[in-house]
Amino acid sequence: MAVTLGPSGWWQRWRRHLSARDGSRMLLFLLLLGSGQGPWPVWAGQTFEYLKREHSLSKPYQGVGTGSSSLWNLMGNAMVMTQYIRLTPDMQSKQGALWNRVPCFLRDWELQVHFRIHGQGKKNLHGDGLAIWYTKDRMQPGPVFGNMDKFVGLGVFVDTYPNEEKQQERVFPYISAMVNNGSLSYDHERDGRPTELGGCTAIVRNLHYDTFLVIRYVKRHLTIMMDIDGKHEWRDCIEVPGVRLPRGYYFGTSSITGDLSDNHDVISLKLFELTVERTPEEEKLHRDVFLPSVDNMKLPEMTAPLPPLSGLALFLIVFFSLVFSVFAIVIGIILYNKWQEQSRKRFY
Repeated sequence: MAVTLGPSGWWQRWRRHLSARDGSRMLLFLLLLGSGQGPWPVWAGQTFEYLKREHSLSKPYQGVGTGSSSLWNLMGNAMVMTQYIRLTPDMQSKQGALWNRVPCFLRDWELQVHFRIHGQGKKNLHGDGLAIWYTKDRMQPGPVFGNMDKFVGLGVFVDTYPNEEKQQERVFPYISAMVNNGSLSYDHERDGRPTELGGCTAIVRNLHYDTFLVIRYVKRHLTIMMDIDGKHEWRDCIEVPGVRLPRGYYFGTSSITGDLSDNHDVISLKLFELTVERTPEEEKLHRDVFLPSVDNMKLPEMTAPLPPLSGLALFLIVFFSLVFSVFAIVIGIILYNKWQEQSRKRFY
């Protein structure tokens, strides 16, 4: 179902939830929104607070680099251009990523991603796509769209190449999502189908208008929508209740090419903090978690590594092991001598 994003409809919905103290925030928000491209945000029952600059990125891409003072770090073949950040060029065997340095401690949020995928490849001769991440670890290159396998957190994938040749019902490019506690591997041969939460077809390559993806996380409810038709409308893609994501993870985006390639560009990433009213019962249910999970979806248990032993503990273990060994040897000798003595008495 498409949601129209006209200014009048959005204004009426938002105004009902606006208090007097939010007047200055509203003006700032409208100025920020009006200065950039993108669809109008829509809310029914929630209130927009403000754009979180420390987790957002837009032109002219100040604060992007490789140094420790940058808010966003580049990795691999990613490059900053004047109009976009190119994660990978239209060349074989490239990978790149862009990661926020500031962990996100927001409870409810919405991330809007303005991106573009384009290249010279014809139908099914291009790849591999890009991913948007909210994960515990950052800047870890790997095989999953340029990021590590067995990640901990949320991954949203814009997959442009079908690896599973036998499947016929799925049309690519395809958007899917995965929640991982570090125990699952992304199955490339099956395009991630065994572990996906849901997905939808998204024809996003070589378009002459802007393409957007929005990831919304509110009250343990994950919603992913897209605006890829040039109509400034959000279309539903994925909706999953009962998603439990810890706070303090990092936002990022990455891409990879193999034998096939494409240009994978990110124009902007805009994170909004959302205020949501919760009942006392919801407050109890929505307590912080320490590992990602999805209700009614069994993820393999992660075995926590044992903490390293201190020097004193290691000494005590070795000492008592030696004492026990000596004690066992002495007891053994005594028992053996008694057995020999009894044997001699029986012989005589």
